[in-house]
Amino acid sequence: MSQHPIHVFSEIGKLKKVMLHRPGKEIENLMPDYLERLLFDDIPFLEEAQREHDAFAQALRDEGVEVLYLEKLAAESLTTPEIREAFVDEYLSEANIRGRATKKAIRKLLLGIEDNQEMIEKTMAGVQKSEIPAISEQEKGLTDLVESSYPFAIDPMPNLYFTRDPFATVGNAVSLNRMYAETRNRETIYGKYIFKYHPDYAGKVPLVYDRDETTRIEGGDELILSKDVLAVGISQRTDAASIEKLLVNIFEKNIGFKKVLAFEFANNRKFMHLDTVFTMVDYDKFTIHPEIESGLRVFSVTYENQELRIVEELGDLAELLAANLGLEKVELIRCGGDNIVASGREQWNDGSNTLTISPGVVVVYKRNTITNAILESKGLRLIKIDGSELVRGRGGPRCMSMPFEREEI
Repeated sequence: MSQHPIHVFSEIGKLKKVMLHRPGKEIENLMPDYLERLLFDDIPFLEEAQREHDAFAQALRDEGVEVLYLEKLAAESLTTPEIREAFVDEYLSEANIRGRATKKAIRKLLLGIEDNQEMIEKTMAGVQKSEIPAISEQEKGLTDLVESSYPFAIDPMPNLYFTRDPFATVGNAVSLNRMYAETRNRETIYGKYIFKYHPDYAGKVPLVYDRDETTRIEGGDELILSKDVLAVGISQRTDAASIEKLLVNIFEKNIGFKKVLAFEFANNRKFMHLDTVFTMVDYDKFTIHPEIESGLRVFSVTYENQELRIVEELGDLAELLAANLGLEKVELIRCGGDNIVASGREQWNDGSNTLTISPGVVVVYKRNTITNAILESKGLRLIKIDGSELVRGRGGPRCMSMPFEREEI
């Protein structure tokens, strides 16, 4: 382990180490009546989603990438019985459980699972009311007795396989995020315990944002364009106020970045994060969804005399990116090309959400045939993965991966 276990100063430097989460039983706790509550539009078939995800992980390994798993790292962080109990108590305090006796019974259920990873996976899957051991009438309080038809005592966390969002690696630091929706806020507890207690990370990773903040930010809106320049999206999921807090911390802690480009674009689920409409695929090439270009505003943010200096950047986006990256020009490759139907369909299926594993080598969903053909015509090497089930959660290869280490470029 190097002095800095987190080392990410670009979007395209050769990927050395990445964190994934293999979809688990939380997917089987999705129900049609509660999809919106859990931020899903459809229900993936778990067995096929796992097959697709395993193939994604293997494709990364075949390219020399070390694959870590969120569930394993979280389990390895529970290094003492006291930390294990503290984790369970914090998890339960944020689980919105109705009734003291119910909470007590679930605590006993979780602590009774001896294997740490099995216990972690159970916290991710959620708890159906039918799983709770019987509670005597004497133990029940008023809240326990007032029964609702909702089938869960604790909601599942089906979005966890999008590991990009709960925290983001920024240089040698981590932004431990506050999420847009209550259903995802609990996801960040795993990151908290990993960076506080895991033997490889405890005491070695500064935080530039914390889950206790009051304004929201998600990792899909945090992109690292170079060792000097970050891009952050002002989106459905990330507040402008959060970006200001993040930037002050990055600049004051000397994490290494000199400027941030803040992208403001349409605030809706279709374009939920910056990386669903814009990703970097080579030194001088970006994918972009053409539908955002007309309404896009970009602000340049620097830090001078202990104050943020914010200037709106007017003019051509490609020229702005080239100037900030020290290049003669950059190319914006439009998702779906110039066809509005193909563009809309393939953006919905995450044609713009690519994972670059080294300059010009990019992981994409196989299904986005028009965008993929355009990318290949530009000289990129594509690693195409199946995603018919994975994409039902509205996320692509970048959404499903959190780099821990990239080579310098």
